[in-house]
Amino acid sequence: MAGPRPVLIIEDDVALAGTLTDQLALEGEFEPVAAGSLAEAETLLNAAGARFDLLLLDLTLPDGDGREFCTRLRRAGFRMPIIMLTGSDGEADIVSGLDAGANDYIAKPFRLAELLARIRAQLRVYDSSEDAIFQIGPYLFRPAAKQLHEQASGKRLRLTEKEAAILKYLYRAGGKPVPRQVLLNEVWGYNSNVTTHTLETHIYRLRQKIEPNPAETRILVTESGGYRLELGSPAEAG
Repeated sequence: MAGPRPVLIIEDDVALAGTLTDQLALEGEFEPVAAGSLAEAETLLNAAGARFDLLLLDLTLPDGDGREFCTRLRRAGFRMPIIMLTGSDGEADIVSGLDAGANDYIAKPFRLAELLARIRAQLRVYDSSEDAIFQIGPYLFRPAAKQLHEQASGKRLRLTEKEAAILKYLYRAGGKPVPRQVLLNEVWGYNSNVTTHTLETHIYRLRQKIEPNPAETRILVTESGGYRLELGSPAEAG
């Protein structure tokens, strides 16, 4: 099972922020964090090791306009999906929000089921885009580009399609072990001609690429009849 997706809720309505936080965390699919102001959100976004896969951004906040904040984030290089929340559903507001760099726009009051569907849709698009970037040990991982970038040395590693798929699925497991058969089915599909030996061969080749010492695995670890990624040593953002 994939790990929870970190979501930043930027909303000054304490009751609504609390409801969204509780509901998003309910099934373990998301890991929500709430900020009541743009300043608080900026602090969270720029904290060392911070990672948010999606933002829910209120249009009107006590210390500024959500559209202007969205524009600043895009200029600063933040590429995660942003869904704007607002009490106004006028065409001009929708257009200005999207022009500011938001991916979607939902008017209050909204149904939670609709919001969840829109969040999942945006994450699916983001995960398959060139913009998706995940932290794996000392590397920034770009699944769409099939590339790992070690910021400290500047080294770039090219991955095969299957290697990238393995890393992506293990990353989504949030550091939890994934059984070999599950990983095999997810990456190769239910193909009777593919065996766990094929998976083990790909794991071996991946380790040759990403481990500082392949004989002493620290990033791609064998555990509990499967494999997991050690996500506890993020690289510093450059």
